[in-house]
Amino acid sequence: MPEILAKQRDFFKSQKTKDIFYRVSLLKALKQEIMAREQAIYDALKKDFKKPEFETFISEFGLVISELNLAIKSLKKWTKPERVKSSMLTFPSRDYIYKEPYGNVLVIAPWNYPFLLAIEPLVMAIAAGNTVVLKPSELTKHTSQLITSIIQKVFPNTVATSIEGGVETATELLIQKWDYIFFTGSVPVGKIVARAAANHLTPVTLELGGKSPCIIDETVNLKLVARRISWGKFLNAGQTCISADYIIIKSNIKDAFIDILKTEIIKRYGVNPKESPDLPRIINKKNVLRIADMLKDVHVVFGGHVDIEDCYIEPTIIDSPNLNSRIMNEEIFGPVLPILTYNNNQDIENIIWNYEKPLAFYVFSNNSIFVEQIIKKYSFGGGVVNDLLIHFGNSRLPFGGIGASGMGAYHGKTGFDTFSHNKSISKRGNWIDPGVRYAPYKGKFNLLKKMFKYFS
Repeated sequence: MPEILAKQRDFFKSQKTKDIFYRVSLLKALKQEIMAREQAIYDALKKDFKKPEFETFISEFGLVISELNLAIKSLKKWTKPERVKSSMLTFPSRDYIYKEPYGNVLVIAPWNYPFLLAIEPLVMAIAAGNTVVLKPSELTKHTSQLITSIIQKVFPNTVATSIEGGVETATELLIQKWDYIFFTGSVPVGKIVARAAANHLTPVTLELGGKSPCIIDETVNLKLVARRISWGKFLNAGQTCISADYIIIKSNIKDAFIDILKTEIIKRYGVNPKESPDLPRIINKKNVLRIADMLKDVHVVFGGHVDIEDCYIEPTIIDSPNLNSRIMNEEIFGPVLPILTYNNNQDIENIIWNYEKPLAFYVFSNNSIFVEQIIKKYSFGGGVVNDLLIHFGNSRLPFGGIGASGMGAYHGKTGFDTFSHNKSISKRGNWIDPGVRYAPYKGKFNLLKKMFKYFS
């Protein structure tokens, strides 16, 4: 690994990656290779955890192609130095912000969206002019092998390479000195990454998770809400960092909502969801056992069937779990939905402020005043009103967490900016050289204050 990093560091010093046309050529080649392997991508994810092609397209393949198209189209504009207004202290000057690549970047990808969350940061790191070492997840071996093959086909290893492996590999990578680290994964591992980065004062982006709430008030169409929640919660079998982790619903509509949600789940996945081709599996037996343990000593009102050997957990609804139960103290990351109730705003506070700041936040309501109160009151990474997940699909919206749910953001130009350092430059004019700044200062103070007031 030190040898690979040394080669990339030397190549970065050659200034080749700062060539805009070179970056665009790499992105075009990457897009061409991904398009050529579209079916192979679907097949790999099917082998890893039975992910249906439809979900792979809307949540992985399609988003990657969109990011590539955006970067290829916009890169010249993004890299152009930005002119900013000069100040009294810099007059006469022309002031700019230059976008400069950090250098050698490490990207550590997760298993839940193994193609998207590996390739999208890679795209923006390359677009910004960096070299990249990517570690795909060891838990999705077919997808990881395919990612490695694609990167080897498209990039010289001095520009980008993929290194497969488990915890030992990640640990060895984190020992190295990087110019930037981008990590997507769990909060505990995120803390390990942050500690490793601190040893070298390396800047990081941490895309983590947490218990993301979903509030439902009495002004909504319950059938529409249940339809949208049945999609957003059980997409990817609930293995989504921005999935609704639990519901907080007005108490007088809870029972009606549960009945409608049951109907919607059956409509989507059938009376035996295990036979549905549209429900992925849990990534491995370890996670099946973890989620199954959460189902102990709670009131299951729908679903609850577990098949450890098949890595299967049925879409499940839990009614009114205790806030001290395991299911309400850990991120679920599976197709299990606890439903809590509230009667007033204080009840909502008592639940939400029991947890760290979440990555996502959802509210279903037709009461605009209530919605604005919720958005402004609670701190979270990003959210949606009257749906789930869809903010992730807009490249114009920065995506990232806050507090324990992460730091930094990406998507679209924000992703390019994440992997770019803002270099401030003042180009001083020589046609005049005001003497007010030079000693001796006697008699200049009042003039200085007048100038400061004029330029402020």
